[in-house]
Amino acid sequence: MNLLLFLSDAIIPILIFSIIGYGLLNHHSIYDDFIKGAKDGFHTVIGIMPTLIGLMVGVGILRASGFLDLLSSVLGVITEPLRFPAELVPVSIVKMFSSSAATGLVLDIFKEFGPDSYFGIITSIMMSCTETIFYTMSIYFMTAKVQKTRYTLPGALFTTLIGTVASVILAQLM
Repeated sequence: MNLLLFLSDAIIPILIFSIIGYGLLNHHSIYDDFIKGAKDGFHTVIGIMPTLIGLMVGVGILRASGFLDLLSSVLGVITEPLRFPAELVPVSIVKMFSSSAATGLVLDIFKEFGPDSYFGIITSIMMSCTETIFYTMSIYFMTAKVQKTRYTLPGALFTTLIGTVASVILAQLM
């Protein structure tokens, strides 16, 4: 176990020093390559900024308007018999759009029910085994200029459903 702890602490510094060492051995201008990569990353951020702002504003409006609470009470009728608490419906919906907004909802759940509660455990597992589908698709497809998404959305929605079901099952086993 101590070896794993050491490796988890050391892996990032080892990786950074390995990249720098490789660049030095091959006589690359490491700093210039770093600056070029940072510029490319900055241009990417500028390109995706409108999408990010749109997603954040949309989620903020849904959360502030009370629509998520209404949606959770309506969908709770369907989810409760499936052993998925209605209180967690907003988290599962918002997570598909924004991880940071979902984290805010998770903190609200932790304050109300506690992090070690049944709801807290489901939420924690669900946050780690689901993805921000619409954010990821919009950013990656816009950056790569993909026009036809084919089966990406149905596949992503299916895997998110499986991750949510798995979070409920795993929380019941604990």
